[in-house]
Order: sequence, then C-alpha cells, then structure tokens
Amino acid sequence: MLTKRTYIVPALIAAIAFPAAALAATGNDAAPHIGLADAKPVKVEALQRPIESFQKAIRTEVHKLRIAHRAALRKQHHEAFATLPGGVSLATLNSIAACESGGNPAAISSGGTYRGKYQFDYGTWESVGGHGDPAAAPEAEQDYRAALLYSRSGSSPWPICG
Repeated sequence: MLTKRTYIVPALIAAIAFPAAALAATGNDAAPHIGLADAKPVKVEALQRPIESFQKAIRTEVHKLRIAHRAALRKQHHEAFATLPGGVSLATLNSIAACESGGNPAAISSGGTYRGKYQFDYGTWESVGGHGDPAAAPEAEQDYRAALLYSRSGSSPWPICG
C-alpha cells in the first residue's frame, strides 16, 4: 500500500525540474489525476520575492567574503612592511607625511608629479624598490619605502617637511 510519503520524493524532484507538474502531482488522492495540460498556471510574481531574497542573501555573503579577503590582504601587506629600516621612527615619518600630503596615502600633487603619502616622484619611488604608482601602493608599503629613503638620505628628500 502506498502512503503519502511515497509521493513526497517524486514531488520534490518534480518541483525542482517542473514546478507546474509538481503542483499537479501534489493533489489529494481522492481527486482525479490532473495532467500537465489541465494545471492552472502559476503566477511568477509569487516566486519573485523568494528569488530576490535568495539573491540578496548571496550578494550579502559575497560582500562579506570580499571584505574579509581585503582585510586579510591588508594585514599580510602590513606585516610584510611592519619593521621600518634604518631606525627611523614612525613618528618622524608621520610628521613628514602630515606636512607633505596631510597623511593621505592616495594624495597626488596638482601637477601629478608627486604622489602618495610622502609625495614620491616615480624615479625616487623606483630607487627605493617601489613599482607602479606610489599613490596606489598600500600605506604600509609607502611607510616602508619612505623609511628606506630616510635611512639613505635623511630628511633632504623632503626639504620643506623633513
């Protein structure tokens, strides 16, 4: 003898593959079998809200993962440049940065020549091992490269702020 439980698994499979067929298959035992052609159309609007909710949950989780990934990369980069070379203090570097760019790692001079927290030009940036745009480099790397420059040349690269 078949019970209602026997119909649950096929109905679930049908619900995933053929929503209209699943609705027809879940009728009660006393009713005559309703074929797919006799099924009433399902309004798509009824499914729209759960779909939107599911998509929002996915977007939220992806956003959380991206934030966590960025934080891990920042931490890894900060640890890579955590110790400053040449015995220069972070207070000295912060003083130079405050004067040069207001402490903004993405600062760019009005002419575009000087870039980043310490207003490096491309040549000076490359001379201390930097690659690419100094203003696009992470702040910890800018601190590290500025400390390298300070340990080589003292405050002379920053004649006004050093």
